[in-house]
Amino acid sequence: MTHPDLTRIPEWYHGYIRQVEPADLKEVLKKQHISFAGFLKNIPPEKRDYRYAEGKWSIREVIQHILDAERVFAYRALCIARGEKQPLPSFDENDYAAQSDASDRSWESLEEEFKAVRLSTEILFNSFNEEKLEKTGIASGWPVYVRGIGFIIAGHLQHHWTILKEKYLG
Repeated sequence: MTHPDLTRIPEWYHGYIRQVEPADLKEVLKKQHISFAGFLKNIPPEKRDYRYAEGKWSIREVIQHILDAERVFAYRALCIARGEKQPLPSFDENDYAAQSDASDRSWESLEEEFKAVRLSTEILFNSFNEEKLEKTGIASGWPVYVRGIGFIIAGHLQHHWTILKEKYLG
């Protein structure tokens, strides 16, 4: 299996997708679910509110951002797969982060939410047949297709996971 057709995905997502090994999308989502949940369990309590520079999100806020973005992307995939004709809106991740109250959340609640959101994403994509995975719609003003959105979800997680390992946890 290869990556999705990048000509059907806005260019700014290509970097995310390239961070994911070419494989069956459903396998990628499942493998990440298990690995990232384990990664979260091993983040030391004293690091969870760490910011590697002034103005950067804390680890807790990065996790909340991953969750918010995955929900938005999954919603887009659902809408497009179901034949939505209306363009789907963009979202401003900085506005979402500012309103998330992630610093007030328990670490355990973030871990549980990740597991629930990712399981929901897996179930959603498992429900799509090949025809649904190939459907195209408009999100953030640009054409995108359902399979591509699945890889965007995986790549977005991988992108932030790499940053967490390199810049936050060293």
